[in-house]
Amino acid sequence: MLWLNDGLVPADRARIDPADRGLTLGDGLFETMRVAGGRIAHLARHLDRLCQGADLLMFPGPDLDRIEDALRQVVRHNALAEGALRLTLTRGCGPRGLFPPASPQPSLLIVPFPPAPAPGPARLVVSTRVRRDAASPLSRVKSLNYLPNILARLEAEQRGADDALLLNAAGRVAESTVSTVLVHHQGRLVTPPVGDGALPGIARAVLLAACMVEEASLIPDDLRGAGGVVLVNSLSVRPVVSLDGMALSVLPGLVEDIRACVQGLSP
Repeated sequence: MLWLNDGLVPADRARIDPADRGLTLGDGLFETMRVAGGRIAHLARHLDRLCQGADLLMFPGPDLDRIEDALRQVVRHNALAEGALRLTLTRGCGPRGLFPPASPQPSLLIVPFPPAPAPGPARLVVSTRVRRDAASPLSRVKSLNYLPNILARLEAEQRGADDALLLNAAGRVAESTVSTVLVHHQGRLVTPPVGDGALPGIARAVLLAACMVEEASLIPDDLRGAGGVVLVNSLSVRPVVSLDGMALSVLPGLVEDIRACVQGLSP
């Protein structure tokens, strides 16, 4: 069972209106949340980021009580002890063209997913096709338009890698296609700042709040000489074992320490 707008429906009966702007224009936001022990990890942080994204896109303010209740109903009705939830919020339906309706009626979709196998160590390549636009306000929200990331991920596949490292226009590291980049650099664990194009990820926020990570601008050579590179998001923590074919090492215990912090169930 998934949630669509006003209630639970079976997946085979769910219907998205062909005029929904999330479908036609990518006019929307999403959040991916981990479920562990039947609880939604870091829910308050996810809802706060959703609100920030809605404000930036000039959506009506989300009804957080309604959304939280819907999320919990999906977990309960699917007996989802472990797995993930994908929440999609669009501006709703509108006429043809870019300009939105004066009084939009947002669409809410929540889909449960069973647990996926933990991904193995990652081989990275620096994307030569895609640059992260650090100046764009969209670099700070989880918008439905992921085409640059998709193109970079396809490039990685074509080059025999698992993911692509995205640089900004100045050549500084921003993130991978789906993860925050953590680098053990000069004796400390650092991650690119939002100003360099890094998405303000939930796992990233948890690590910063725990004072496990500091922000610092990085270039690809910093990764090549690092004591460890790790990719982290709400669902996974994985070490990077190579960059553009060059082998990288990871400090013993680094991945386990990061995982213990980000995969807790704190707000």
